[in-house]
Amino acid sequence: MTERGADVLAIADHGLVGDLRTAALVGTDGTIDWFCPGRFDAPSVFAAILDPDAGSWRIGPDDPDARSQQYYHPETNILVTRFMTEHGVVEVQDFMPVLRPHDPEHRQRLVRRVVGLRGSVDLTMRMAPRPDYGLTEPDLTRDDDVVRFADGQVHLALSSTVPLEVDDAAATATVGLTTGETALFVLEVLAPGEPARGCTLDDVSELFDATARFWRSWLAQSTYTGRWREWVDRSALTLKLLCHEPSGGIVASPTTSLPERIGGSRNWDYRYVWVRDAAFSVYALLRLGFTDEARAFVRFLSERIGEAAEQDDDALDRLGPLRVLYDLDGQIPHERELDHLAGHRGSRPVRVGNGAVDQLQLDVYGELIDSVYLFDKHGRGISHDAWGDLRRVVSWLMDNWERPDAGMWEIRDEPRTHTTSLVMCWVAVERMMRIARRRGLPGDLTELAAVRDAIYERVMTDCWNDELGAFTAGPGSDVLDAGALLMPMVKMVAPDDPRFLATLSRVEERLVSDSLVLRYDPQLFGDGVSADGDRDGVPEDEGTFSLCSFWYVEALTRAGRLGDARLALEKMFTYANHLGHYAEQVGLNGEQLGNFPQGFTHLSLISAVINLDRSLDA
Repeated sequence: MTERGADVLAIADHGLVGDLRTAALVGTDGTIDWFCPGRFDAPSVFAAILDPDAGSWRIGPDDPDARSQQYYHPETNILVTRFMTEHGVVEVQDFMPVLRPHDPEHRQRLVRRVVGLRGSVDLTMRMAPRPDYGLTEPDLTRDDDVVRFADGQVHLALSSTVPLEVDDAAATATVGLTTGETALFVLEVLAPGEPARGCTLDDVSELFDATARFWRSWLAQSTYTGRWREWVDRSALTLKLLCHEPSGGIVASPTTSLPERIGGSRNWDYRYVWVRDAAFSVYALLRLGFTDEARAFVRFLSERIGEAAEQDDDALDRLGPLRVLYDLDGQIPHERELDHLAGHRGSRPVRVGNGAVDQLQLDVYGELIDSVYLFDKHGRGISHDAWGDLRRVVSWLMDNWERPDAGMWEIRDEPRTHTTSLVMCWVAVERMMRIARRRGLPGDLTELAAVRDAIYERVMTDCWNDELGAFTAGPGSDVLDAGALLMPMVKMVAPDDPRFLATLSRVEERLVSDSLVLRYDPQLFGDGVSADGDRDGVPEDEGTFSLCSFWYVEALTRAGRLGDARLALEKMFTYANHLGHYAEQVGLNGEQLGNFPQGFTHLSLISAVINLDRSLDA
């Protein structure tokens, strides 16, 4: 398809709308250039962010000099894009209706309401769907005021209050709006044979109001009332958009293959349920008082753990009772490349599925059991069957915690022993002991304590480098890993422990730039991913990881350096996009890089802010 193009909007120049089943990216130019109908991990129909020829839906003024701004309708996920032209002002209101929690009658729709605000503005609408990641150019048919197309399992219908034309595999319309006038465009996702219901001004007005009420009612459950409420609220709303309500899964991000470096090959599919990311999301949401999402995710996990008992011995031996990630059905999304797509600004390959699913990553057990511990403590408590499942998982972990693995950074090199994996194995065992003691549940506490203590001694003895004066990436290593900042957060060490303070100092010397933190020294760590523009699998300009940057804020807070923590936090806010969203990484020039928005970044923001607020108030 189209080769590298600089005319593609930057990753950060987008907002997100969704309906707790899937989501769409809307650019500041009024273009929806990412949308997978039905569910997050379905094939796209709009993917222009990965290739200009892979489908898009634009609504915007004809004036090439028009300026635009975006904002969210207050306390909602309804996105508004305003265009200022020489002759007037118009706005496009984008949303996916969500009327009530767990709605059995939910209908998936992308609604675009265009409103004239001042003067007179001429606009063009062009919807060019390209199903199956741009592989298919569909046949569009027009029936009165509805344009339909179907391809395999995808059945969509576009309705409008203005006349629609079909030309060159696209639906188009021209409209002129003066002050107070409105035009509607509604894209419905239909079952085979289901009729389109169309749209009216009154219908869409009711959908808008009901959707706004839904988001405000949900957000009203938040217990956070601190200094940075706007930032926490937006992060919470973003995390909620990543929740797949029917399954209870929480995806890491709604996108695939947005690059960690423009022109590079570190382009991964994050539209799946990572146990690690989802568990941390549960932690963040629970701290804000949201228990429904935690309960749904624990149900999702319980189903996966129950299925683990059915694995064959070879799979259990290689990868353990849990996979690192699952699709929304709990299946294994194997990785493949889409060679026909040019990639975001020429960043290839574009991938769907994720090879990390075939990795052993021992840290996920710590994150999993820590989230269950928090749910048991702050939610309704886990069931007898769930406790039995956890005991089987931890029994396997106690026999396997010393194995080399891919670690939380998912290296594609030979497995090695990672300090972070050891730390999180310690968390898994220690939290099992806490649950058993608090609830009086059955378990061999003596055996658990023996393994817990053995892991602790391994970390303190083998993962500490006397010469460097820091905990390092693994036993015998002299490479720093920002994951060590988690140690006081998970209560393995005290935040004022001299060893941790020394490690924090080394991290600041070697991995911190301004408030931004590298996850590790990329010239020394190596992740086994070779690529054009990389040197022996080492990226030339590795971006900083925003979740590590918020870990840094929290580490400073716990170390008592509140002034430094507050300054680092305020600096991090300047790296967000215009709507308060973060991707996975920040490039050398401050550009957002990687899949967008990234749940892990937003949950770490929430945790950092809550802890800093509490410390400032103490």
